[in-house]
Amino acid sequence: MATLTDAQQRDVQYQLHPYTNAVKHQSIGPRIIERGEGIYVYDDQGNKYLEAMAGLWSVAVGFGEPRLVEAATRQMQKLPYYHTFTHKSHGPSIALAEKLIGYTQGRMASAFFTNSGSEANDTVIKMVWYYNNALDRPEKKKIIAREKGYHGVTVASGSMTGLPANHRDFDLPLPRIKHTSCPHYYHGARPGESEEAFATRMAEDLEALILKEGPETVAAFIGEPVMGAGGVIVPPRTYWDKIQAVCRKYDMLVIADEVITGFGRLGTLFGSERFNIEPDIMVLSKQISSSYQPLAAVLINDKVASVVSSHSGKLGTFGHGYTASGHPVATAVGLENLNIIEERGLVQNAAESGEVLQQALRDMAGHPLVGEVRGVGLIAAVEMVADKESHRPFEPVGTIGAPLYERAHEHGLIVRAIGDTIAFCPPLIITREEVHDMVGRFARALDDVYKQRKA
Repeated sequence: MATLTDAQQRDVQYQLHPYTNAVKHQSIGPRIIERGEGIYVYDDQGNKYLEAMAGLWSVAVGFGEPRLVEAATRQMQKLPYYHTFTHKSHGPSIALAEKLIGYTQGRMASAFFTNSGSEANDTVIKMVWYYNNALDRPEKKKIIAREKGYHGVTVASGSMTGLPANHRDFDLPLPRIKHTSCPHYYHGARPGESEEAFATRMAEDLEALILKEGPETVAAFIGEPVMGAGGVIVPPRTYWDKIQAVCRKYDMLVIADEVITGFGRLGTLFGSERFNIEPDIMVLSKQISSSYQPLAAVLINDKVASVVSSHSGKLGTFGHGYTASGHPVATAVGLENLNIIEERGLVQNAAESGEVLQQALRDMAGHPLVGEVRGVGLIAAVEMVADKESHRPFEPVGTIGAPLYERAHEHGLIVRAIGDTIAFCPPLIITREEVHDMVGRFARALDDVYKQRKA
């Protein structure tokens, strides 16, 4: 076992890490990232890594972007903090709200700012409940999410998340949150079942759950256009059309969680555009500021906004908000970040470089360990399976993913291991040449793990 450095020892002693095995961490310590530049980050030992996950699905414009540093500095000097409670506001939050609503071309009417996607989805749950109380529908409160969906980790948003690790021993999910089938065609389709037929069955599963719970009790459906932390699961053809039809049939709100897919990740400004989703509520974060500042937004259409606004007039206030809702530095950085995405054509780059990424990974489909390659734009995944014919997974889960994740570091590559699936979500600035370099590093790491397994 390697001796921990002083910084690693201090980290182990004083910090509890998210999504980390705290016992294992005591022996191996952290990899300490010291600085970033473009699509690369550097650790405190001088090692350089191509950051194929953009941090946590986040950094659209790359690391070390001087314009975002300057935007933050200017705002810090002018107004480092103010709130948006009780009829107060400031220029950056107004401008960003206007910009976001403008992006939706009239589909959304109002923006509410939070500090994270988890808080945003927590807000969404409260807003849905508030909305139905305003409409005198006190029983219509249940929200349906999906198995393997990811919507955050607060008590409420963590309940909507459909991953066991986020529920186990946290006493989640809450009673009003239900889960329907995960639309993963590769693992969920029956023999000979087409994508369209599978999508129909997924919609039927949703409708069956609604009828079981009672349509008068079900308020909304929430889903990511492409599921991220659950394994980069791309919906089968016609899925979203059929899911939305069920929601409209039972007067349910449609919530698009665009925390990962917003601002170009799929080669379109929003994932909703890619899949013809017409949401009543959109949730945005991560690439909204490239995560240089904590920032998220909930966008609501006029149907929801008019009811919420009117009810706040009846009650005397909309009794919800955060100290840093619409924080001036965060919203100033968000504005500049979106300006950079526009000026540098990063949505189009995601579409073009994304085609290269998808093809380069699909070219690896013949590898003995590779089961499925999937993705859209600049988000993708390679899933390793024990048996390619039957799609049988490895037992235990992580047999290949964990060592592959570690081995990638030796090739100067940071990826995300989701069980035995390796996820890719590089900064939107990545070039075609850099995509080939990224995939090449991954291919070498995969070969290393395969050879070690055979030895």
